Amino acid sequence: MHSLIRPNAWVGLKLPSGSTKIIQIVPDTTISLGKYGAFPANLVLGRPYHLTFEVLDKTPEEAFSRLRIVPASELHAEVIAEEDEAEGKTTAADRDANAVLTATEGEEFSLVDEQGNIVARSGREVIDDSAIQKLTHDEIEELKREGNNAGKDVIAKLMLSHTALDQKTTFSLAKYKLLKTKKYIRRFQVVPIDVATFAQWQLEEKDASKIMDMRAEMFGLVGCWGNVHYGGEDSMIDDPHSRTDQGEETCVPIQPDELKGRWLVVDDTCGMLVAAMAERMGVLYPKEEEGEDATVAEQAPAREAKQEVKTDAETQNGTAQENGDVDMVDVVPETTVPERPKMTTTNKKQKVRPRGSDFAIPFSQTNTLTVIHSTSQPNLSLLNYWNFDITAPNHPPHPLLNHLLNLTWLQLLKPELDTSYSTEPPTASAEELASWKPSRRGNFHRKRRRFARTRYIVDSTRAGNFSGLVCASSMDPISILKHTLPLLAGGAPVAIYSPSIEPLAALADCFSVPRRTAWTSGNVPETVGKSLEELERWEGNEQFPLNPTLLQGVSIQTSRARRWQVLPMRTHPLMTERGGADGYVFTAWRAKPAEGRVEARGKFKKIQPSSSKKAAKIDGEGTPAETPATGEEEDSATVGKRKRADTLPPLDTEGTPAPENAATGDVASPTKKRKVDGEAKVEEV
Repeated sequence: MHSLIRPNAWVGLKLPSGSTKIIQIVPDTTISLGKYGAFPANLVLGRPYHLTFEVLDKTPEEAFSRLRIVPASELHAEVIAEEDEAEGKTTAADRDANAVLTATEGEEFSLVDEQGNIVARSGREVIDDSAIQKLTHDEIEELKREGNNAGKDVIAKLMLSHTALDQKTTFSLAKYKLLKTKKYIRRFQVVPIDVATFAQWQLEEKDASKIMDMRAEMFGLVGCWGNVHYGGEDSMIDDPHSRTDQGEETCVPIQPDELKGRWLVVDDTCGMLVAAMAERMGVLYPKEEEGEDATVAEQAPAREAKQEVKTDAETQNGTAQENGDVDMVDVVPETTVPERPKMTTTNKKQKVRPRGSDFAIPFSQTNTLTVIHSTSQPNLSLLNYWNFDITAPNHPPHPLLNHLLNLTWLQLLKPELDTSYSTEPPTASAEELASWKPSRRGNFHRKRRRFARTRYIVDSTRAGNFSGLVCASSMDPISILKHTLPLLAGGAPVAIYSPSIEPLAALADCFSVPRRTAWTSGNVPETVGKSLEELERWEGNEQFPLNPTLLQGVSIQTSRARRWQVLPMRTHPLMTERGGADGYVFTAWRAKPAEGRVEARGKFKKIQPSSSKKAAKIDGEGTPAETPATGEEEDSATVGKRKRADTLPPLDTEGTPAPENAATGDVASPTKKRKVDGEAKVEEV
């Protein structure tokens, strides 16, 4: 992003009313701000962004309004005065005397009653309750037409004419001052066009449905869960240096190992989603060349001087016409006003880059965005505000030229049915090509270049290994994931935006735990005998639209940043905020299912069946014998537990020790009682 305001750049003008106006700074034109006034565009060219300008009043000698840069000390005068008062540096009287609502230095306003008696002056005297409002609507409009002191005098007179100003609370007085300042002060701030500013302007000033009601925080949420970031240095493909008599055999083969840092995009927001992702990847704004902004800053005084000379000439022409004089005004010497350079993207002569052969691929293999669309040409019209036009055949240098790829759903699913992919490129010898007309030769090279680019985009997309999928579309998300999930690499994030929650809830149900359990247990006859690759591209059925094992960590969330009014006992959201859809985001991660059954590894104790729970026999040396049920040797932990259990007398079901045989010294086996046919019988366990 450039640091200075450049010619023909789109910028945002923040007005005192709180709204933002998006305009293009075209040299030698006049920018109108409505009730705030108008000024020449040349006065802001070459200036830094984020400066606050004030539209001054027209002087009798000039036919245009000049601008004044408002310093930060004046913008934050009241805050600085409050901090100084808190620190004991100034008093409340000094702060009132230096308030913004004071009149112009050397000028005094007063308020009179019906008899003409002065009841208040601009010296902050208390206004009498019997005073009446002397400023009518017509008088206010007259003050606005006079344009005194950039609207500050109008605000001061309105405050002095308020009869109940002393009855207002501190908050009410500050709110009243703020409202009048927003209405009458003639200031604006120039900000660069970023995704957050443009999204807010599109929602409030333009058509919100054009970007599917996506707010600035929603673009950030989708980019975060999609893990969109800088994908690394560009990896360009070497020129194959193919001749005109060679066909598709010289096309550059796809190298899947070189395809890294690539994101798959389905965008129905006219390019706003692509712009948000490109901003996070660092490929949205053109790079600044060394000394480029310095040249623009040096040319700013020349533009202002030309504006002055042009205005003087217009004034002289108007005077001559009034006097009936038809003589021409003397021409200003060329030495007094430097010529304005011709308008280009970089404001200087572009270097002509040598064109490669017809099959040279201009796209990078890393840090790219691949857009899938349903029409012949993707609708990315909002990218024009960042000086990128996807329909321009000979586009000036821009980062998106090498990092933005697009293809249709037909080219992705059935490329053999697309003529631009399946039709072989034309061939011709050098002698035959030289005999053609220039228009025919241009069409010949254009068709070959289009074939090579289409072939590379389709083949690289079908090769997969994408780093993530980000979607904001009105299409059914289930149908989108059915064809895009196999193209994602393992662990790639998936982020899908929808204005309503119902499509995302149906999508999340496809990856629920019951469906995954039924899938892995083999209850789907259609999947029997299919390989892992075939299961990833499975077309699905009514019960299983998608393979439920392809995504993990499925969730649906939403977030909306609201502005709040925070006051004692009066904290609530601002009631004037725009409504619209809140929007929801589906998030998940691509999983690669393991082939075959999953087996647990590690040491664990095997549980014996209840029918084989018998005491293990120990030989004379105390070594453990083989278990009767399994015939396997027990580990040391099991042997230790069994030895400790053998040293204690067994217990019966009542919790009492079993009787001991006095003759042999053996402990009797545990017994339990069972009642059969009314008689109690003792049965050995």
